[in-house]
Amino acid sequence: MSKADLSKQPAQVSAMFDDVSTHYDRTNNVLSAGNALLWRVATTKAVAPKPGERILDLAAGTGTSSASLAASGATVVAADFSPGMIEVGKRQQAGNTNIEFLVADGMNLPFGDNEFDAVTISFGLRNIMEPRTALAELYRVTKPGGRIVICEFSTPPFAPIRLGYGAYLQRFMPAIAKLASSNPDAYIYLADSIKDWPNQSTLSGWMRDAGFEGVGYRNLTFGIVALHRGTKPASTEAASLHDESATHPSSGPTTRQPVQ
Repeated sequence: MSKADLSKQPAQVSAMFDDVSTHYDRTNNVLSAGNALLWRVATTKAVAPKPGERILDLAAGTGTSSASLAASGATVVAADFSPGMIEVGKRQQAGNTNIEFLVADGMNLPFGDNEFDAVTISFGLRNIMEPRTALAELYRVTKPGGRIVICEFSTPPFAPIRLGYGAYLQRFMPAIAKLASSNPDAYIYLADSIKDWPNQSTLSGWMRDAGFEGVGYRNLTFGIVALHRGTKPASTEAASLHDESATHPSSGPTTRQPVQ
């Protein structure tokens, strides 16, 4: 696959991540110039995991983000669509009793309603065929009053940064991937999927349409990445009002709400 298949067929995406699973973390560190660790720390702080909580880490990959969350004493379910990623994660986190690994489809989560105190997904929503369906599923499995945190590549608001980052994705990332990855085509897909992904305000709107309230975001690394947060309404009345309107999500423009 020399160019991104932005139709994101599940079997194709899963196989692609299986291929890169062994050296996935190392390659990410190289391609992000070390920023992957900083983004993970920021995401963990935003989730604010507490001992005894049950947290879903969707698109958990090899479980590095799950381990960061589990260090608080929370129980973390590390779910990913790639069996290869899950197997690497099980090996790397062997002995960590606070992490449960399983293969799962983000558009059809194998969990009951209102099961998790917090849900999070980092750099994975972009790879799901129907991201808005995945957001609806994340809403469903979150407890009333529970939290959602999404860390995803985004659109730098400052034009010179945006142009420079676009050049990096187009020219430099594929060249670096050829040296650092066993499957460079996977990172061509990565670059193309980032360029195709909507901006911060659009994702915020999708989260509101899914039912989350108090939605906001803050930019990381000049907006190359954005950290989105929201909560599921604590009252059953608010949740019921959302359920009644869920079949008619808004499609108009959304208002930017940066998180401080």
